[in-house]
Amino acid sequence: MEEIDKILNCIIEVEKLKSVYRKTRPVGLNRHENAAEHSWHVCLSALLLKDYANEVIAIDRVIKMLLIHDLGEIDAGDTIIYESEKPEIKKAEADGLARILQLLPEGKATEYSELWDEFEAGKTAEAKYARAIDRIPPLLQNLYSAGHSWKENNIPQEKVFAVNSRIAAGCLKVWNNLQAKLENAVASGILK
Repeated sequence: MEEIDKILNCIIEVEKLKSVYRKTRPVGLNRHENAAEHSWHVCLSALLLKDYANEVIAIDRVIKMLLIHDLGEIDAGDTIIYESEKPEIKKAEADGLARILQLLPEGKATEYSELWDEFEAGKTAEAKYARAIDRIPPLLQNLYSAGHSWKENNIPQEKVFAVNSRIAAGCLKVWNNLQAKLENAVASGILK
């Protein structure tokens, strides 16, 4: 019973992800989304777009990565993607994930820690795809809400294109579609 209690305690702890607010708002809403909503949205997006992955992927592995990759934000908080690649932010997220995973019974955390590392490294087909998909909902939220977080955070178009171009590494056809939408956003003044 002790092992089940440890897992249940971890489940209670990760519920705190619902209190981590992101810099983007869901389309049509005037509130910021929380990181748990983002996790659900990227997992569903991964399922819906899996046929457009550049390589053959194990979708269950991708979904596991997407469910794990933001857990460190419970301790580190959310940082807008255009600033999140800083070493101190990555360390804070890694430390937060380690703290949460240590709540699990001995040996259970290894798989999840390895998935986080794989996602961060972005080398495998699954990690490339997961990292690509992680960018899509926030990009769509900006495109279909007048560029709200780009404007609020003074993100220039060069940075938007540079950061989001990693979508091509996981699903080029989707990136080609989104790149055209970004170019339209520039032409219409949504993205400056």
